Amino acid sequence: MRSLGMYRVGVMQGVFFRKYTEEQARKLGLVGWVKNTAAGTVTGQVQGAVDKVNFMMNWLKSVGSPMSRIDKAHFSNERDVSKLDFNKFSTRY
Repeated sequence: MRSLGMYRVGVMQGVFFRKYTEEQARKLGLVGWVKNTAAGTVTGQVQGAVDKVNFMMNWLKSVGSPMSRIDKAHFSNERDVSKLDFNKFSTRY
């Protein structure tokens, strides 16, 4: 299993990025969370099978929500984990 400790996607507003991120993660069977930041960016954590986490990373940096324009995505704290820290994927507020 793989944990993507943190990701941050550039400035987003009014494009439903969190909603689509949650839907995509659930579709892939990933767990973790997503939330907006005070700076107008999106941040979160993703855990699951290595190939699914890699797919999600690519989705976060190149696809996103239908109305989004992604200029930059930053990923950090990627590591292997023996067990998941979450039991579902959710939106935090």
